[in-house]
Formats: sequence, C-alpha cells, structure tokens
Amino acid sequence: MNLYLIRHGIAHDLHESGIAEDSQRQLTKEGKEQLKEVSKGLVKLKIKPDHIFSSPLIRARQTAEIIANTFNHHQNINIIQSLAPGYSFSDLYKDLKAHSPFEEIFLVGHEPSLSLLASHLLWAGDELNISFKKASVCRIDIYDIPPTTPGTLKWILTPKLIQSLIGL
Repeated sequence: MNLYLIRHGIAHDLHESGIAEDSQRQLTKEGKEQLKEVSKGLVKLKIKPDHIFSSPLIRARQTAEIIANTFNHHQNINIIQSLAPGYSFSDLYKDLKAHSPFEEIFLVGHEPSLSLLASHLLWAGDELNISFKKASVCRIDIYDIPPTTPGTLKWILTPKLIQSLIGL
C-alpha cells in the first residue's frame, strides 16, 4: 500500500484573529491556494487517493477537504484522533486497519508527528530527519499494517517542487 503523508497548509498563527487554541487555527488564504495547486499537481502526477485520513485539528481538516474537492472524494475522508499531535503509532495503525483495505492512502497531519511517522515506517530511528514543509507530500510504500518490514521512501515533494515539475 502507498501512504502519502501530507502536512497541512499554511495556517494562521496562534492568537492571530482572536485564535486562543492551537486546534482552532485555520488555513490562511495563501495556504488554501497553495494546497489547491498541490492537489492539482497530484492529479497531474496521476495520484488518486482511495481514502483520506485527517487529524481533527481544523487546519488539517481544511487541508483534507481541499484535497478531497480536487479528487471528488468527499465521502472518503475519515477524521481520526490518531493523526493529532501526541498520539501513538499503534493508535494510527489500529485506525488504518479498521478502515482497510486501501491501496492509496492520504494521511493529513502535523509536524513533528509526520517526520516521526516517516522515520518509524522506514525503520530508520530518530537519526532520520525528514522535514515536512507546509503542504509537502511524502510517499512511503509499506506492505502491511503495522509494518513488519521497513517501508520504502519513494519521494518527498514540497509545494514549490510540485509546481516546477508540472508547470503550474
């Protein structure tokens, strides 16, 4: 199965526009536009999700919705607590197993959780530091959940790289 780890887009800062809690931070206009371009890029790269899982935090849910709109997959978004900051990999694996089988899975989340998840999927330990810029997408292929063998890192793309690859 192919996992696409996606960091949420650019969001408003805490305490900006009266935002008192991190979980309530929304995407900025720039963040929404950037995600629309990234989503169009994924379409041009012929990537299509079977299912989209998202953290419950607003900026991640908005990211998942923008991606779903591009792919016409509104019914295929699952909001799962295990993609929120601070949850364990075992919680995420339970959620994924409960919704299997899928081949192309999008996971929308946050840093540093996505970097840690990538390292865990690749069996690389804490030494590996894959840094996810906002709206970046990383593909890691695995064979089972939880992984019983190391996953394979296929690629990681930043928004600027996606734009330059597909000419947006």
